[in-house]
Amino acid sequence: MTALQGKKKIVILVLILAVPGFLYYLLTAKGKNRYKPLPIYGPRVVAKTFHKYHGKAIADTIFHQVSNFKLTDQDGKPVSLQTFGGKILVVNFFYTHCPTVCAQMNSNMDLLAHSYIKNKMLRFVSITVDPDRDSAAALKKYASQFNVSASKWSFVTGDTATVYNLARKGFLVNALKLGADDFIYSDKLILIDPVGRIRGYYEGTDSKDVTKLNDEIKVQIAEELRKIKGVE
Repeated sequence: MTALQGKKKIVILVLILAVPGFLYYLLTAKGKNRYKPLPIYGPRVVAKTFHKYHGKAIADTIFHQVSNFKLTDQDGKPVSLQTFGGKILVVNFFYTHCPTVCAQMNSNMDLLAHSYIKNKMLRFVSITVDPDRDSAAALKKYASQFNVSASKWSFVTGDTATVYNLARKGFLVNALKLGADDFIYSDKLILIDPVGRIRGYYEGTDSKDVTKLNDEIKVQIAEELRKIKGVE
């Protein structure tokens, strides 16, 4: 190795180590927002309470939040929104014997889950729209192909009424059984912040949209880090 090659490797290593920290500095420097926060989806109402901004009273807004739920994961353990302990969530709907779309969606979920495998701020949740056939045991078998533990990626089931109501009223997407192997369900990957608000919808089979989701996960992580550090 020449001296020049050695210097180049050192520069590359420094950039790899320094750039993430520098990007975070840009996001939080001097207590100022240097990025555009992600939108909040769903219905909202104006509250009767107020907060002050630059001396002016501004009415508070109550945003849609995913309501709590009681389902069962692939290990047969009960899970609820509270189970995830204020984590950022990426959620999708699927069923294990889905011929094509679900496989592609969950392949992209797998890529994301492995990318954030050590990040404790983020969890992945796949909810079956065919609870009658997708028992915890069936989900366990299906999940084994991805080699990601339930502590990072939960495959969940429950009764049909609970799942469909959660999809429509909680995540604001379609879920309906038309026949034995005929379902209407969303192919979206849904980004949820730690307080249960919907922050993004992404086509689960579109690589560009999945890349966008990956980028916006990082924005959401930065937002949560700002809160932890108490930066306003």
